[in-house]
Amino acid sequence: MSASQPTVHWLGAGLSSGPGIVALAERRGNVVLWNRTVEKAEAVKARAGSAELQVRVLDMSDLAAAAQPGDVLVSMLPGDMHAQVARAALDAGAHMVTSSYVSDDMASLDGAARDKNLCVVNEVGLDPGIDHLFAHILVDAAKEAGVLGQGRTLDFVSYCGGFPAQPTPFTYKFSWAPFGVLTALGNPSHSIKDGRKLTIEKPYKAVENLDILGETYEVYANRDSIPYVTEYGLSGEAGLNTFVRGTLRMKGWTVAWADIFAAVEKGDKDELRALSQRLWDEHAYRDDEEDRVVLYVALSAEGDDGEPWHASLALNETGSGWQTAMARTVSLTCAQAIGAVLDGRIQPGVSAATKDVAEARRWLEGLADDGIVILAEGDSM
Repeated sequence: MSASQPTVHWLGAGLSSGPGIVALAERRGNVVLWNRTVEKAEAVKARAGSAELQVRVLDMSDLAAAAQPGDVLVSMLPGDMHAQVARAALDAGAHMVTSSYVSDDMASLDGAARDKNLCVVNEVGLDPGIDHLFAHILVDAAKEAGVLGQGRTLDFVSYCGGFPAQPTPFTYKFSWAPFGVLTALGNPSHSIKDGRKLTIEKPYKAVENLDILGETYEVYANRDSIPYVTEYGLSGEAGLNTFVRGTLRMKGWTVAWADIFAAVEKGDKDELRALSQRLWDEHAYRDDEEDRVVLYVALSAEGDDGEPWHASLALNETGSGWQTAMARTVSLTCAQAIGAVLDGRIQPGVSAATKDVAEARRWLEGLADDGIVILAEGDSM
């Protein structure tokens, strides 16, 4: 590895990592891929050809010894390990990047990161990730069009989903253990509908149909959308009628998953773990199977003081093998964030993606260069 430039330590060679690792190794070099299973990491390295990419067995003590000031640690590990990686990065004087949501534990590191002039960047995958970029660009376009701050009725939606490119009766396949999907279905969602906060205790009980890109999907709110009203710069809008970040599924999902919803309703963890294993056995992606991701983010404004305004940004990607649509959209976005950190374009502290519209556009241009097609409607790009 060259001593003249920082090293990117990428932790985890899972299904959502390969394309980003290879892209970084080819363009910047100085990448070390840490993984518990060397064979899996070596398979990724083989895709990088002669690019500067090393493989090491993941051991946190060894990582702590190897990390140097100015390096970047990239955590694609289980969610409960991200804060541990971030602390290791801060101890080493290194930056940290992950595609996962900002946890409370991660947020608590903001002061330490700022004090050390280091970046801890989260939510830079597909969803969360590209959805944030789309949202900031759309809100900026609405500002430029003069439709914000006028009391107009505003509707914001952001939906994302991944599913098999070739429809199946089950309407879905799993890239990783289904248990997380099952438990998420039992968590309440918070969004804004008809100008008021709406809480749904079981998200699958409030599924709606939505036409996107010429197809009809089933969509529902998930997690807590409310904090993103401020994050996206819409907190001062008196006419905010709809604000939802949610999940997109293929038509027929609610019917196909009826028995699963019944199991979630019972809430028996042992039963859900057994169900998770059965679903993995029956509905996991084959190695050569093509997947698909659809992301749709839209903002509309209506009122008596002008013509209706609408703009949207979307993705409709497919892939297979080591370059699945999910892997490409997640890891290549992560690679864009890593490049921004290395080039000094991200402010110190704990952050989620980038709020800077010019930087968001730059990331999307980079993704377009990697073959990811951005579909724009209205005055959004």
